[in-house]
Amino acid sequence: MSHSHLFVIPFLFQFLLLPVLSALGSHCATPPLSGSQLQVLHLYSPCSPFRHHLSWADTLLDMESKDQARLQYLSSLVARRSIVPIASARRILNNPTYIVHVRVGTPPQSMLMAMDTSNDAAWIPCTGCVGCPASTLFNTRTSTSYSTFTCKAAQCKQVPNSVCANSSCSFGFTYGSSSVTANLSRDAVTLANNDTVPGFTFGCVLKANGSSMPAQGLLGLGRGPLSLISQTHSLYKSTFSYCLPSFTSPSFTGSLRLGPVAQPKRIKFTPLLTNPRRSSLYYVNLIGIRVGRRVVDVPPSALAFNPTTGAGTIIDSGTVFTRLVEPAYRAVRDAFRRRIGNATVTSLGGFDTCYASPITAPTITFMFAGMNVTLPQENLLIHSTAGGTSCLAMAAAPANVNSVVNVIANMQQQNHRILFDIPNSRIGVARERCT
Repeated sequence: MSHSHLFVIPFLFQFLLLPVLSALGSHCATPPLSGSQLQVLHLYSPCSPFRHHLSWADTLLDMESKDQARLQYLSSLVARRSIVPIASARRILNNPTYIVHVRVGTPPQSMLMAMDTSNDAAWIPCTGCVGCPASTLFNTRTSTSYSTFTCKAAQCKQVPNSVCANSSCSFGFTYGSSSVTANLSRDAVTLANNDTVPGFTFGCVLKANGSSMPAQGLLGLGRGPLSLISQTHSLYKSTFSYCLPSFTSPSFTGSLRLGPVAQPKRIKFTPLLTNPRRSSLYYVNLIGIRVGRRVVDVPPSALAFNPTTGAGTIIDSGTVFTRLVEPAYRAVRDAFRRRIGNATVTSLGGFDTCYASPITAPTITFMFAGMNVTLPQENLLIHSTAGGTSCLAMAAAPANVNSVVNVIANMQQQNHRILFDIPNSRIGVARERCT
């Protein structure tokens, strides 16, 4: 089988409403795997070992609050200067939404790694880790193909805050309120039945302080030198796509395709933009927004790409709900409210446009250079079966950080094929039922 062949990933994705999920527990059975397949779990799904039991409102608030930290992380990335960052300037995703099963080592050990398009480094909690909450740790001692990097290795210069310990390269990074130390390591990683990447570089986490350290590893899909995309360029030609299923999908299936083979032929593209200060992020040119058929009056400065300040729009798989800079969000929100009419508006946590009675939402269209993406109601509203509350699933960028970035998040991407064609510097989007 060709390394560039597609592989399909069954998603076990959880809708925000836990009462609904409790009735779907039978879907936790592992589906039979054939060909190049991996299983992916949503972090909060009933099938995930990391699930928790909260009410609908508490789950929503928990996800929204983690998005706040995500936005602060993204803001710190795009705004940083062209200097070596200090440890606290480096944050990574603290609420991975999709978890992929990856086999690491020889013989292979099954691990959980979150997919993140705005991060480069891969890391895995390893045996002997002090403070790691993971129930499954990668046992380096039993893998015959595991090794670490020396301090003189070129890869040691590509990680943040690298230090030399016993001639081995280690590095540190922050994770929410946690500080993490990892050895720069390499081992065989199997992404699908026949797609093994020998000598894959990742951080082997040995120490974590604080309460934010997640239980699973992370697989970066950014454009940096240590990302999966860069490390597998000879296999997959820096091309991949994914399709995320709806929160309400009863079958919880989606797909991730690596390589140019079997990518959609009929798809519209928008150019990728590059910020040299943070070249791994997937910037696109958002030029306007429509609510219904009317273009919203958004100040051009709220959408403009500026590599010096980091302003602009990115496509991100790790943020749950789309965030727009305050002037853009206010204009979209007000137009949305006007289209709804006289219904009473309430708020819930960081969401300020909620309705206790049933509503019919207008479409919202993101107008990119070269393509428009129109979002139906299922990509715009979060519903509560318990109280009948519906909320617009967007919010303003946090006011307490210098966030100048519009983030197109994963709820708004669901049931769309998102194609990242890095060699041709473009991103494609096509409507697709991921189930």
